[in-house]
Amino acid sequence: MSSGKFYITTPIYYVNDKPHIGHSYTTILADVLARYHRLMGDETFFLTGTDEHGQKVKQAAEKAGITAQEQADRTVVRFQDLWKKLEITNDDFIRTTEGRHKTVVQGILQDLYERDEIYKAEYDGWYCVTCERFYTEKDLVDGNCPEPGCGRAVEKIAEANYFFRMSKYQDWLISYIHENPKFIQPDYRRNETLGFLKKPLTDLCISRPKSRMDWGIELPFDKDYVTYVWFDALVNYISTIGYGSDQKGFERRWPADYHLIGKDILTTHTVYWPTMLQAMGVPLPRTVFAHGWWLSGRDKMSKTAGNVVNPMDFADQYGVDAFRYFLMAEMTLGQDASFTEDSFARRYNAELANDLGNMLNRVMKLISQYFDGKVPSPAGEGDDELALRDCALRGVKDMLESVENMRLDSGIAAVAGIVREANRYFEKRQPWKLAKEDLAAAGTVLFNGVEVLRIVSGVLHPVMPLKMSELRGLLGISDTEPEIDRLEEWGVTEPGAEIGELTSLFPRIKVDKEQKAQEKTKVEKKTDSMISFDQFKDVELKTALVVEAEKVEGADKLLKLQLDVGGEPRQIVAGVAQSYTPEQIKGKLIVIVANLKPAKIRGIESNGMLLAASDGGSFRVVTVDGVAPGGLSVG
Repeated sequence: MSSGKFYITTPIYYVNDKPHIGHSYTTILADVLARYHRLMGDETFFLTGTDEHGQKVKQAAEKAGITAQEQADRTVVRFQDLWKKLEITNDDFIRTTEGRHKTVVQGILQDLYERDEIYKAEYDGWYCVTCERFYTEKDLVDGNCPEPGCGRAVEKIAEANYFFRMSKYQDWLISYIHENPKFIQPDYRRNETLGFLKKPLTDLCISRPKSRMDWGIELPFDKDYVTYVWFDALVNYISTIGYGSDQKGFERRWPADYHLIGKDILTTHTVYWPTMLQAMGVPLPRTVFAHGWWLSGRDKMSKTAGNVVNPMDFADQYGVDAFRYFLMAEMTLGQDASFTEDSFARRYNAELANDLGNMLNRVMKLISQYFDGKVPSPAGEGDDELALRDCALRGVKDMLESVENMRLDSGIAAVAGIVREANRYFEKRQPWKLAKEDLAAAGTVLFNGVEVLRIVSGVLHPVMPLKMSELRGLLGISDTEPEIDRLEEWGVTEPGAEIGELTSLFPRIKVDKEQKAQEKTKVEKKTDSMISFDQFKDVELKTALVVEAEKVEGADKLLKLQLDVGGEPRQIVAGVAQSYTPEQIKGKLIVIVANLKPAKIRGIESNGMLLAASDGGSFRVVTVDGVAPGGLSVG
């Protein structure tokens, strides 16, 4: 399973504000993957850091009445302190204001300029401060930023700037993505990038004049300009590991195995970054993996809505390891996930307090009571013991495979299944009764209980390093840092090992009765509006490929879509124009209600309705994972 080396990165985070759950999730995910690969014996390098240049940082500093560097110095500490608290084991932390990074950026810019990959030209267009991107007039949606989830006002800019010849690499990039299907994951993000590349790629503006914005790395060939933020920030992935300074070290670590990113920065990492690397003559990262967003219930978290989870507060209240466990178990990588205190409490109480905590308490209490606090020896194996062994070893295999396949939630579910099986084994064998009738048989059951806990604590160690080390210590296991080979074996526990003092590793979270009553009322209200299966089966859902798309004249929110539904042409009108340009939605494999009666919208016939999720301000159309034809039934 081990490939010998593993290099993983997070995005570098803006220092214009304090870290939130999105930052924490990506960084914990990278940490968990790094820990698993260290467990597997890979030479692992895990990089995170902060993006400290750009207009947003400058504006935050001006608002606070301090310099941009002071803003960066003050805010970066919040990230560094939080990563320590969350047990993040990054091997390096890059700040883009560091000299080691600036030198590499300027060296790359100079080289590309000398090879005519960078040129100067007049620019006249629109700029979004939030997205740090330039747009043409036709890109805008109702005069605002076209990025899904943004939609903010843009600034008109007319000035001379420097441009990277990104457009010349469009055909190459399209071919590369087709030839390397693992480069962009999940698959539907690859399709999203290919959809973006169906329209002509423009050259990338890589500078800002100091007269307008002076907070950035100075261009080595023109002191009147600083570097555009993306051309600065993206280079961190190679500047930190020796590019331009330690070629042997760089070649040992590069290419990155995973760039972990949020789906909102997909284009910069799957279009800008690969074309930059190609121009530089540097191999591309193996995989750019875009995960989803954390929602508060059904709504996207935002400062405006006041529903952002503060990871520092949450970890203080419920414990770092429980927080890490929930984030890894709850989100299917690539999809959005919902975060509520109720969902956290339910998973915590069910899987950690009830299942794992109960198993540990049973084992320790009975060993203390009947075996003088020392792990008993097993006395043979029956069918029940063999079934438990097979379940445990299969769960380990599933967990390690899930790491390779980026399906941590599935792997954790498999490990939780081991614990449930162990509790069922105890219920069946009832060692508390056996101890009074057949002490040797009870010893076998308790030995197997310890063996399950040894394996589970080892395989979950990367997810909950503090609690699992504590658990292993309680069971008298000498290697609090597990060895992967020993986790794939059964019967490793040493009889006679002395267990620790009985403790509650995962005390139950008490859910407020009033809150519970409110949740019950919500469920009852939802139940009143539920439909029967017979009603649901009348709805015909099918996949549909968007062949063409155009805006409906005179309507800000409507797009007219031409679809291919399994060879049948179909036209629908959809109110998603404020979230998608025609170019962005073209090529997507969407889901439609295919048996809806035709309707006329703005005088245009619409034969069906697409499915989309809304956060109240924007839409995300429902798409199908992987490559599939139109016309497939969904349900």
